[in-house]
Amino acid sequence: MGELKMQEMSLPALFEQARKIHTIASESSVDQDLVKKGCELLRQCEEMVSKLGLFSLNETKDDISTANLKYILVPYYLAELTEKIAEDGRIKVLKTSQAKLKEFISFCETMELVPDEEMETSKQGGANTFADRRAKKIARFKRQRVAEAKLLELKERKERRGRSTKASALSTPVESGEDDVLDDDGEEEREAWFTTISLALSKAFDLLEMLSKEEEMLSAIKEKQLQDGEKEFSQLVLDERTEKVETWHRDAAARAHYTKPAAPITCATFAQDVIEGRANVSQAHEHKHQPLIFGPASLVGRNPTTEREKIAAQVFQPHYRLPTMSIEEAGLTEMNMMNEWQERNVKLMEEANSSWHRDATKSRPGEEDEEDDDAAQDKARAWDDWKDDNPRGAGNKKLTPCG
Repeated sequence: MGELKMQEMSLPALFEQARKIHTIASESSVDQDLVKKGCELLRQCEEMVSKLGLFSLNETKDDISTANLKYILVPYYLAELTEKIAEDGRIKVLKTSQAKLKEFISFCETMELVPDEEMETSKQGGANTFADRRAKKIARFKRQRVAEAKLLELKERKERRGRSTKASALSTPVESGEDDVLDDDGEEEREAWFTTISLALSKAFDLLEMLSKEEEMLSAIKEKQLQDGEKEFSQLVLDERTEKVETWHRDAAARAHYTKPAAPITCATFAQDVIEGRANVSQAHEHKHQPLIFGPASLVGRNPTTEREKIAAQVFQPHYRLPTMSIEEAGLTEMNMMNEWQERNVKLMEEANSSWHRDATKSRPGEEDEEDDDAAQDKARAWDDWKDDNPRGAGNKKLTPCG
């Protein structure tokens, strides 16, 4: 019954409930059942985010809407809750948590959310000396303090604005700057989510280093135990290799949510219904446009006969003409028209290039070749005679000084 309720919840409700569990788990130790429930909620969020196609590698942080920014934190929350699971196979839990942290950092790097200092450190292969590691820790701690102070400031500013808005609403029902207040709230919300992601990034880098060291220690202990028990060595090595292969495939499937997403939902209306909880992702949906019905339902589907029925059928009719065909039908009609036009042009080109057309074109000017040659010859002779009688410059002799 709980699983059914979880599947029926909307994406914002799933995220808010998982975030509350994450906050409780961060502040104090909680029951393992609650931690596992939070992991299930976050996995459900991951699946819905992937199927809805909320993020794309072609986008940047400025292209993501404010309402979807919070879903970037889903892998980070899942990594922190997974690390708190108490199981016998601790190495498996650590690897799963590290995979989610790397997925979160990689996606933030694609969205240009990782600080430049961390990018330079990752390109150099990490800090090697003790001084470099200490400087990196201090820089992360400073960024965490700045982000926490910024979040506290935004929270207090929002509370003050809420109190002032409530007080002004009691005195005057409508204020002139109400739209500006809403715009400020939207900008502050976006800034708050970016600050939260920055804080999560700083914690993710520290947690990733801590989990890596813990995994090295547990692996060394396990290797020591394997060396002590030579009889069980071969079977344990095979189990470890199998687990490593399964982890690799699971991590590849997790990265596929961002690198190669599942088949997206192409119907915007159905996607909005899924986000708001009115529909499930697993439900089948068809893109059918239901016809708009106007007027009394009793007159729909039959022709009105009397004047009274004609007037009643025109009730609530729109003031504009209704479309007679859908967009798909109009596109098919235009495509057929273009095909006919192309076929007609091809026929005309074939006729123009045919042999009888070329012969007819050549025969028409050939009939008057002799007459044209005689006329041109007479004209040339007359022009030569005129030039002999009138040499060049003969008419300007009176204008010259020696003429």
